[in-house]
Amino acid sequence: MHNMSTSQDQYISSLKKIKQVEEEAEKEINSYKSKIEDQIIQIESELEKVIAAAKAEGEKLVDSNVGEATKKANAETQKTIEEAKTKSKDIASQITAQNAQDIINILLKGVE
Repeated sequence: MHNMSTSQDQYISSLKKIKQVEEEAEKEINSYKSKIEDQIIQIESELEKVIAAAKAEGEKLVDSNVGEATKKANAETQKTIEEAKTKSKDIASQITAQNAQDIINILLKGVE
């Protein structure tokens, strides 16, 4: 009977050790799981910051490009206006010179 009791004690002891190992493994798994969850939260936070920074940089770049395009368009418009003014003055002076020549010709015909 004593042999059976020892065998049962060993069996119970083995079960307790198995249970203890299972509990320790579960604690390790939960600890690791918690660390991984914290890392995921941190990565998500960093990702949100990077996305926000990239969006802000993109918007700034668009605003800058729009501003530069507006300046360039204004410069081109001003250049076109100046060219038109110059051409209109040239045309006006040509017309005036032609009119003066016509008037002189008319006057000279009257003298003949």
